[in-house]
Amino acid sequence: MRQPWRFSWWWVVGGAAIALAGAAAIARQSLEQQRALFETDARIVHRLLSQQVVQHDAILATLALLQPAPVASRTGSPEQRLPALYPRILSVQRSDAATPWPDPALAEAERLSRQSGRAALAPLDLPSGRYRLVLASEPASFALTIDLQALVPWEEWPMAAETSTVRVELEHAGQRHVVQPGRLQAGTGSRFEFHKVVAAESQPFDVVATQTVNWRQWPWARMLAWTLAVAALLAAVRHLQRQRLARRRAEELLRLGQVARLNTLGELAAGMAHELNQPLTAVLANTQAAQRLLDDDPPELATARGAMAQAAAQARRAAEVVGRLRRAVERPDSGGQRQVVDAVEAVRRALHLLEPECQRRSVAPALEGLPALNVMADPVALDQIVHNLILNALQALEQGPATQRRLTLTLRTVDGLGELAVADSGPGIAPEVLPRLFEPFFSTREGGLGLGLSLCETLASGMGGSLSAANAATGGAVFRLRLPLAANPA
Repeated sequence: MRQPWRFSWWWVVGGAAIALAGAAAIARQSLEQQRALFETDARIVHRLLSQQVVQHDAILATLALLQPAPVASRTGSPEQRLPALYPRILSVQRSDAATPWPDPALAEAERLSRQSGRAALAPLDLPSGRYRLVLASEPASFALTIDLQALVPWEEWPMAAETSTVRVELEHAGQRHVVQPGRLQAGTGSRFEFHKVVAAESQPFDVVATQTVNWRQWPWARMLAWTLAVAALLAAVRHLQRQRLARRRAEELLRLGQVARLNTLGELAAGMAHELNQPLTAVLANTQAAQRLLDDDPPELATARGAMAQAAAQARRAAEVVGRLRRAVERPDSGGQRQVVDAVEAVRRALHLLEPECQRRSVAPALEGLPALNVMADPVALDQIVHNLILNALQALEQGPATQRRLTLTLRTVDGLGELAVADSGPGIAPEVLPRLFEPFFSTREGGLGLGLSLCETLASGMGGSLSAANAATGGAVFRLRLPLAANPA
């Protein structure tokens, strides 16, 4: 099972989700604001038109009440002066027993008015832009011819009729009259509608207002500003997180470096003690033999014995000094600090610490095998071994082309032990080098101390495990670390 070790794409997905959610909220808020403005203007339009048509009932009621007397000249009748006061009234007609209605439609409207007790509409022709309203009374009935376009009080109108995107119409009995055409937007989008009948029972016109808001009217500037702000914020958070990760990585590398230096010093001291102990022992044995031989020589035997005794004392002293140095820097027993450790997590920690090294070498490590592998180990020692094995593999990969660099880490169980295999596609290990790979002070790199792999092998042995190396059949080297499995908690 291949485990990814970089999840930066989550930042892109999360940022895009936040940006889209915020942009959608801004667009929705803008639409709600436009809807609220549309409904406010539509209600004002309805109130203004209602005020106008109610006046028609009042005018007819006044004429029926006063019953102005007809005169010889029609233009001289009082009701004929109404168009001068109300420009929307085109004409005023009256009918009595002496002058019946010349139009049968007006006669029918008068009959309906007598039945209902209020003014009645004559048959409509709204597309023509005018209508007639008749009120039956005694001794005379009156009819008004009204201009629909002049009905609108433009000085109080809440919208600019030439540029507004709101369409306003009067509807009745399937007929329509356009009061304000509105600059309707092409295409699809949100549609706002308003329907309400004017406040006059005699003239039940339905005020219809519509508006279409398409995508070009969305608040793109605010949405873009929000997206840029989210991107900047996420970039800042990502930068801070990278700084924190870099600081933690540096602290962990420093800790591992300190542990490695101490362990290397212990390995160096152990090697020095091993190398010096043999010649010092030989010096001690030779001086003791010389002392015994000199005992048989005749002259100045006391002086010779004293010199040899002093040499033997100094040799013992040198051996004791080296022994004290070894005891002072000797590594603690890793076996006594063993505990249950998840080897997979140890590998992931090492990959995290070495992520800059992998990126610098254009290497994408592949973690395969078990999702969890609990072993008995010293956590610090295990971290140090894994760190050294991966770093050695990365250094080996530098010798090959970047396009062919592969690093695979496999975790599994073998023969009752937990195994971590670190395989690279490097040049592999020379046959003459392989037997001496874990010897102290043996190194194939210029300037190397030759203690890294020796120390790792010593640490693995101290935890009851083993570390081995071999050349892979497909090329490159493979190092296998095996450690005892943790007991089943059950």
